[in-house]
Amino acid sequence: MKHFHKKKSLNQLNIDEIELIQQIHDQTIKNNADNISRTDAYFHFYHLHPEVLWSFLASMVSRNAGWNMCDLEGNWFPKIIKEQVRKKLFLTYERANWLIFQDAFPQLLLYQYSTKINRPMFHLLRFFHVSKFMESEWVVFWEERNYKRLLISQIINEQNIIQKPVIKNPVYKKRVFQSPIFFLQDWFHFSSVIFPTCEGKLYGTSVNGFKSLSKRIELGKRLADILFDKKLYPAFYEFALKTVHTGSRYDYEYYFKNRPNRSTPFLRCTYPVINHKRVFFEDWSKYKRLRRKWLKVDVQQKHPIEMTKWYLKKQRQLKKAIYISELIKS
Repeated sequence: MKHFHKKKSLNQLNIDEIELIQQIHDQTIKNNADNISRTDAYFHFYHLHPEVLWSFLASMVSRNAGWNMCDLEGNWFPKIIKEQVRKKLFLTYERANWLIFQDAFPQLLLYQYSTKINRPMFHLLRFFHVSKFMESEWVVFWEERNYKRLLISQIINEQNIIQKPVIKNPVYKKRVFQSPIFFLQDWFHFSSVIFPTCEGKLYGTSVNGFKSLSKRIELGKRLADILFDKKLYPAFYEFALKTVHTGSRYDYEYYFKNRPNRSTPFLRCTYPVINHKRVFFEDWSKYKRLRRKWLKVDVQQKHPIEMTKWYLKKQRQLKKAIYISELIKS
């Protein structure tokens, strides 16, 4: 309980509130063990509370984080990226996703408890260092049930959560975001967020400009627009329901018509559980002005969202580039 705010002492709370805080604290730690547990926890919550749209988005984006992590130890990336750099890239993904979950999951659990007792308990969010912005947004959601507003607020919050400790962190900035491999991925749009279906189709968008806070928020809104498209949503939900998340891209490559051989490993056979610590706590909403464009509901898709052919082409390009680089080395 040592990380709770000192401003409002636990002594001011009743015994039920103190027990609830401890339970949520314990559940968050348990489910924040690794990428697999996070992905499953988000989806399990969404299954119970489909009105909180962000939890499904978080689950699907978390799948992508796992695939990106396992790519680093697959058949291809080790040929061009040194082990030390691969470790740092993994830790960047891991740290960002850990921080988001550490902040977001107590919000979800407090909402869940509030629905059980039919009374909002969002005043307890401060004991988990959740921003004042999100505390007020949950109150608004409780009163107005504006699903889309809550979704966008959660996207804004999560991206601000990682801006200072990850994106602007001097260590990550120098060794990851200024590395040649990150620049190449960003420039050539090799990175993408994919929403697969059991029919072997892929939807989503390519990712570039990752260092920009506004671009990441815009990306989150574009992804949500795809995920909750009325025609496509049932196929994405079916995939999430049927497909166990292992971290390997084979999770969805299995559904391709021309099924490839597995080229990426299982996450839990590859990486250890990382023990994170969050030493620095800051409410970003106290210091950063909310931009109007962040709050805009409507988004424009810049490129076609059906990405199956694009993805396969990029995979071929990437393998070709690695093959050429190996030839040059030899």
